[in-house]
Order: sequence, then structure tokens, then C-alpha cells
Amino acid sequence: MKILSVNAGSSSLKFQLYNMPEEKVLISGLMERIGVGNSFYTIKVNGEKIKKEVELNNHEEAFETLVKELEENHVVEDLNEIEGIGHRVVQGGDYFDKSVVIDDDVLSKIEELSSLAPLHNPAAVIGIKAAKDVFPNAVQTVVFDTAFHQTMKKENYLYALPMKWYTDLKVRRYGAHGTSHKFVSERMNEILGRTDTKLITCHIGNGASISAVVNGKCINTSMGLTPNAGLIMGTRCGDIDASIIPYVMEKTGMTAKEIDTAINKESGLLAISQKSSDSRDIEDGIASGDENCILAQKMYVRRIVDYIAKYYVEMNGCDAIIFTAGIGENAIDTRRDVLNELGSLGIYLDEEANNVRGKERLISTKDSKVECWVIPTDEELMIARDTMELL
Repeated sequence: MKILSVNAGSSSLKFQLYNMPEEKVLISGLMERIGVGNSFYTIKVNGEKIKKEVELNNHEEAFETLVKELEENHVVEDLNEIEGIGHRVVQGGDYFDKSVVIDDDVLSKIEELSSLAPLHNPAAVIGIKAAKDVFPNAVQTVVFDTAFHQTMKKENYLYALPMKWYTDLKVRRYGAHGTSHKFVSERMNEILGRTDTKLITCHIGNGASISAVVNGKCINTSMGLTPNAGLIMGTRCGDIDASIIPYVMEKTGMTAKEIDTAINKESGLLAISQKSSDSRDIEDGIASGDENCILAQKMYVRRIVDYIAKYYVEMNGCDAIIFTAGIGENAIDTRRDVLNELGSLGIYLDEEANNVRGKERLISTKDSKVECWVIPTDEELMIARDTMELL
């Protein structure tokens, strides 16, 4: 069974075609600058990576180009070989607690929730409609970033705000990165050989979130109504005193849109380091003695430690802490700095084992009370698995 996993952005299309259930990747790629000029794409097939420049005016043209690559590389001889297409959608609200087959009602709800994810949901809708046009016989499914977090109880997802904001405006904690948290927690349970576990999953990338997972179910997560909650991130501020917003608006005359841009695109590591939003640049700055980069790293690590400690207490212990995503999988120094702050919980880092990037590995010592792992995430594979299950 061939299943295509799709992640459509406003001007991009990331894809991966699997042969299931073997989970073999047949072709993968990323199309960029769709509809904005100077578009191009890269594909990886038969171990070879190819980059091509081609004008892609919309997502339908991007899918048509994908079809051309599938046929020219003999990945498929007939489009009907692709039985399912799974789409990633960021915001499913409280409508969806699992992946679903797309129908008119599902598509309508995704569009309705666009105000909660204005950069992501509209792009996903465009991708879904384009895929339906180009692959009319494939079953289209959707995997929601928020679905995994729908198992949270009210005391964890409600804010202490006027109740009408929740009932009328849907203001509540939704979380994000759920597909990744689900993938690594399932893999961790496989490694431990049981499902009655207490896990802390740390998806640490340019966007970052931490979840508490008990017996395979999310009970709490750091992101909120939007992805700008919880941890300090590349350009997002994370948790702040909400009264800062009206104070700054009154003092500076900034508009709501300008404030939104500031806290989402001009804050985080970028703001504190005054250098970059990329953790690799922060590490280089630390190595050269840059005081702003040193401060940014200390603040960044402190917030991660705070959430791990919070969830450790909330779950009354923990079986494993998992690091994943770009920074979690590759930033050796950040993992070291975080785990060295958790000694009071009986958590100890194996420095030699921690010297790893992008590979699954146990990085805690034998006498550590909590196992600490690096587990590379694979959201596209999780999408393919869910789609196969629905088929």
C-alpha cells in the first residue's frame, strides 16, 4: 500500500511517499516559494538528492509536478497505486481528538478554525483541495497537531479567564506538535516494553513544546491557545506576564498586529542574544564569550528545566525524558545543560553517550533514576501510520 504524507505551508509543500506497512520511503521532497516567484524544489529518490528550479504558481501545480516526478522516476506506474494521502493540520480545536478521513464537514471545520492558526490552517486547506484535484481516487485523511493533547483534563486546558471566552471564543489550551509527541512517546514505550509509563517528551526546535504523557495519553503540554506559550523559542517569547502587552501598547502606540509580530517573530533567542534565532549561532557565540548568547542560553535552558520539573511533580515521578526535533536531537550542549540542572531528581547525564546527533540513544547513566533518551521524531511516518489505520 502506497501512502503519501503531506505538510502544506502557505508557500511550501513537504512530502514523503511510503510503501506501507513496511514503512519504506520511496521518495521525499520539499517544494518552496510556491506562488511567490523563483520557486524551486528538492527531491530525494533512490538515495540521490536533486534540486530543480521551476515556476510553481499554486499548490495544484506543485502536486502536478510531484506526479511528474513520481512517474519519471518510476516510483508509481499508475496514480491509483497511491491509496491514501495524509495531511498535517496544525489546529483541530476541540472537534478532533484523533486523525480522520476528510469529508466536507471536516474541511469546513478546518477552515472555521483558521483564526486560531492563521498561518497554517488556510495553507492546509489549499493543499487538501489541490490534492483532491490531482489524486481524485485516493482517500484523503488529516492528522491534527492538537489531537494528541485532547486527552487533557479541564483543569489543565482551561485558563482562569471569563468563561464566555471559552464557550463563545474557544479560548483554551490546545497545544501543538502533537504528532511528534505521539510518535516519540510510542517509540519510548516500545523501548521500555510496556505502556503503563510516565514520560516527559521534549520537542525542542525553533518552535518548542514539552508534554507530560501518562500511559500513552497526554495530560499536559506547554503550548497554549497558540504556539506562543510555554518555552522560550527561536523568535517566540513563550510565557510572559499578559499585562506587558497593554502596557507596551499604551507607552509606544504599537498596534495589536505589531505586538503580535514582536512576540512571535522578534523575541525569544533572537531578542536576548541580539544575534540570531538559531541555536547553532548561539552556541558559536557562547564559545567566543558573547555575554548576550550566554544569557540567552541560560534563560532558554531554565524554561525547559522548569517545565520538566513541573511535569515530574504532576505525574508523581517519571520513567523517561525524551529529547527530539532539531535542537533536541542535535544540540549536545543544550541537552547537557538541561540534564545537569536535574540532579536533585536523581537524573544524571552520561557525557560520552550524549555526544550524539540525530540518532536514537540512551544518554543517562546507569544509576540515573530516570532514563533520558534522544529519539529522532518522524511526523511524516506518524501521518502515514494513521492514514493506513484509517484505510
